[in-house]
Amino acid sequence: MANYINELFDFINKGSSMFLASKNIQNILDENGFIELTNSVMKHKITEGGRYYKIINDSAVFAFKLGWGPLKYKIIGTHLDTPGFRIKFNPVITSGNYIELNTEVYGGPIISTWFDRPLSISGRVCVKSKDILNPINLLIDPKEPIMVIPSLAIHQNREVNNGNGVKLSPQKHALPIISYTNEKINKDILLEFIAKRLQIEIKDILEVDLFLYPCEEGCVIGLDKKFISSSRLDNLSMTYSALIAFIESDPESGANVLVCYDNEEVGSNSVGGADSPNFIFTLESIAIALKKSRIEFLSALDESFIISADVAHLYHPNYPEKSDPTNKVLPGNGPAIKISANCSYTTKANSAAVFKQICEKAQIPHQTFVNHSDLRGGSTIGPIMSTQLGIRSIDIGTPILSMHSARELMATEDFLSTIKAFKAFYQS
Repeated sequence: MANYINELFDFINKGSSMFLASKNIQNILDENGFIELTNSVMKHKITEGGRYYKIINDSAVFAFKLGWGPLKYKIIGTHLDTPGFRIKFNPVITSGNYIELNTEVYGGPIISTWFDRPLSISGRVCVKSKDILNPINLLIDPKEPIMVIPSLAIHQNREVNNGNGVKLSPQKHALPIISYTNEKINKDILLEFIAKRLQIEIKDILEVDLFLYPCEEGCVIGLDKKFISSSRLDNLSMTYSALIAFIESDPESGANVLVCYDNEEVGSNSVGGADSPNFIFTLESIAIALKKSRIEFLSALDESFIISADVAHLYHPNYPEKSDPTNKVLPGNGPAIKISANCSYTTKANSAAVFKQICEKAQIPHQTFVNHSDLRGGSTIGPIMSTQLGIRSIDIGTPILSMHSARELMATEDFLSTIKAFKAFYQS
């Protein structure tokens, strides 16, 4: 079990953006004998018992383990993106002799938690190619701190600890400093850095998708080492749990499926997001390649099941009034079934019953999360996947504290229980 935790930290370190996380998953699948499906699925010879995956937009992964006999899909869906900051086009700006980068908020981060941390950049660089419609895509992660967002000293903001400090403006207060100079500012300073790292010419860089990320690595903490502290637990911890369960489980019939989407944190409206038809197109293409009729494919959807895997909220001991009074999600009690009357989670009584039986049969602890009725909670890819696919679904999350902080907290027991639960699902 200690190996799983160490591998989680390695997985998170390598997944510094959705692009790097996708590439890391691709490498792991390659190492485990999976075949990449490029362009049209129909160009490939797909057979029962095969292992396949498809990459969308360099930032989403669809993976399949095919069994034998009647077709149905056991699907776990996660996402690879994380709340934070994206670097804008033409980003270099100056204030005094400081050199800063112009950024915009991505998703819903707790902005203050990003201050005073060593930060780096991660993402995709698009470079000229002979085919105008298909630029060369390169990935970059310097793996070193190159910037910081400084907070304002308490002497200049005396109310900061009273809840009445300066209201944070992302455009004004959250810009990272990358250097200073008393000479003329070089507006290409960031592109020069990127070009040098990738060993390319600046003139060949067409556009970039770059995100900030905290450089500190994850660790196990607590007197008895019961907690995992790390960036990007939302949602790379769930993705890792699902990936390990997927790799370590083989279907006797039907298909085990892992889908890792992009852009969940901003609504999933993208080619690699859950609201794209790409996934259902791929499911149907595989069914056709297996010589299944459309009726058989539609019947397979009726027999299938989805786990939407996204972290849940732990009960916070310092803010007990924020949790539901009769459904406290506590550390060490296993993954949480997420339920919402307004369908922001996709769980229904029937799908919850399925997951509870899976956990009880495998002797895995589980609990239930519902929002406090005075608070509006978040949502997940679950409702979007259900709408796109018409498949029974449930929302499951390993519970954490400090969700959307630059650094989050999770119980080690709950992380391990989630892996066991996902493995039991794939083997059910």
